[in-house]
Amino acid sequence: MKFESILIRYGEMAIKGKNRKYFERKLQDHLIKKLSQQFSYTRVKKQRDRMYVVLNGEDPHQVMNECQQVFGIHSLSFAVKVEKDEQLIKDAALFAFKDDPDAETFKVSSRRADKSFQIGSQDLNYKVGGHILANTDGVTVDVHNPDVEIKIEVRNDAAYITAKDYPGAGGFPVGTSGQSLLMLSGGIDSPVAGYLMMKRGVQLEAIHFHSPPFTSDRAKQKVLDLAGKLSKYCQRINVHIVPFTDLQQKIHQQIPEGYSMTVMRRMMLRISERIAAEREILSMTTGESLGQVASQTMESMNAINEVTNFPVLRPLAAMDKLDIIDISRKIDTYSISTLPYEDCCTIFVPKAPKTKPTRENASYYESNVDFSKELDEAVDQTQIIEIKHEKNFDSEFENLF
Repeated sequence: MKFESILIRYGEMAIKGKNRKYFERKLQDHLIKKLSQQFSYTRVKKQRDRMYVVLNGEDPHQVMNECQQVFGIHSLSFAVKVEKDEQLIKDAALFAFKDDPDAETFKVSSRRADKSFQIGSQDLNYKVGGHILANTDGVTVDVHNPDVEIKIEVRNDAAYITAKDYPGAGGFPVGTSGQSLLMLSGGIDSPVAGYLMMKRGVQLEAIHFHSPPFTSDRAKQKVLDLAGKLSKYCQRINVHIVPFTDLQQKIHQQIPEGYSMTVMRRMMLRISERIAAEREILSMTTGESLGQVASQTMESMNAINEVTNFPVLRPLAAMDKLDIIDISRKIDTYSISTLPYEDCCTIFVPKAPKTKPTRENASYYESNVDFSKELDEAVDQTQIIEIKHEKNFDSEFENLF
């Protein structure tokens, strides 16, 4: 006996009403693209309000692992399909239950869609439960809080049995909530912010500010590798590499030290807004967490945001650093983010940056310097690098760990 398919369950998608079919199509497309990179024989099928991955002989646990990385899925279960025969159903239920070797309690829930099947739902629960108890040791029934709920559905064509629920990635399929331009610095926070935005259905492009020779090619590669890690959730990410050296030096030389960080971030938002507008992207995303550093106080955010009318999304704003690190480990970006290659935000750092800058002062200091030439050149000379997800993606730095 073997698992024939994987049952996909929706989360928030299930309450989308008239738009639900759109979300389901997106999810099906993402599953097909994700699985086709590694598995030649899997097929993704949708029947009524359900979706299945038909395994066709592929390794079920490897396929399950890939499916768990697709946003829009609440939970998944392996499914066994058998003929509508009492003994075959019992054997399939026992096989499915044993997929979780740690389970000590279970319940059986049967549903008889085919009313011509000779055994009623309640009787089938008793018969299957007794079969499992007779063929296992140390296992008991718990109808209120079982480790595993064995679900049996008898349909017109066959009987379907599922057991253990595996968690999905949750959220919405990527691309169902528009696009955002992620300001990807190379640190711990911004990749996590990108991951959380994708979980809400947002398709990402990324922007990185590169200041050679003060920042090295290794720092640039670090960012591209982070984008590669994120791409497994959305298949591809365009990374905009902005030459920032001239603009950053001019800020350092002509803006009072306490306001140099504020003005630098205002320039970053101006450039990001222009590139976002060119790409028809309607928002920007940052990895800022309220109060974490001087540029992330409420006053700093207020002063920095003045220069753009685009929404600046901050999914980490209320998160603790340790929570952010936990997610970075989960999505496999932490080890790359902590490599000692400096980005532009860590050079020319003022000794005493203003933690409570004002819009009025920032605008006044900027008005005394003409940055238009450097801004135009930074936008015009931006390089776009497309990062596609490869099934065997390895960071350039993987061998360092």
